[in-house]
Amino acid sequence: METLTTLFGSEAKIKITRLFLFSPGIPLFSTEIATRSKSTSGATKKELATLLKADIIRKRKVVKDVQIKKGKGVVVKKVKGIAYILNDKFPYLEPLKNLLTIASIQADDSLTRSFSSAGRIKLLVAAGVFIQNWDSRVDLLIVGDELNLTKIESIIRTIESEIGKEISYSAFDTQDFEYRLGIHDRLVRDILDYPHVTLIDKIAVV
Repeated sequence: METLTTLFGSEAKIKITRLFLFSPGIPLFSTEIATRSKSTSGATKKELATLLKADIIRKRKVVKDVQIKKGKGVVVKKVKGIAYILNDKFPYLEPLKNLLTIASIQADDSLTRSFSSAGRIKLLVAAGVFIQNWDSRVDLLIVGDELNLTKIESIIRTIESEIGKEISYSAFDTQDFEYRLGIHDRLVRDILDYPHVTLIDKIAVV
């Protein structure tokens, strides 16, 4: 992230740009952008102005359903206003997407360490966004014992805020995974039979 911040000027700009790159065709209100990128409203307003000037995004009047917190629950309301959307005619979308992903989120030791407190990990396989394979069905496969699913969800949400894209992942305890592997479960095979990087393998799967 440090290298990208030097190049692009701010962490907020990187996160917001990624959010649009991975949300093509989806109009977003500034409040949604601030929340999903974990940026302040002031930083969000500033970076949106910059992205508009660069023609990476466009403004659009929309009416859309928005989830709004109410007490301990969430309600869906129709909201009308000015939203922002990726300019799909911008000529450098794919190079920009690859740069902003490759330079900050990769299948390496840092990803392995991020899950060190999530249980006794026996198998960790990265695919999809982590290796710039945008058509992959699953981005992460996590197998282990005494897995803390709440912790895993928290780690995933942090990664999502960094890269601006939802992470598709599957987590199994070791016994369940070995059973699925034995019956050639489609989901498991879709991960292991296609491009991926194995970061941890203590059960000799790969």
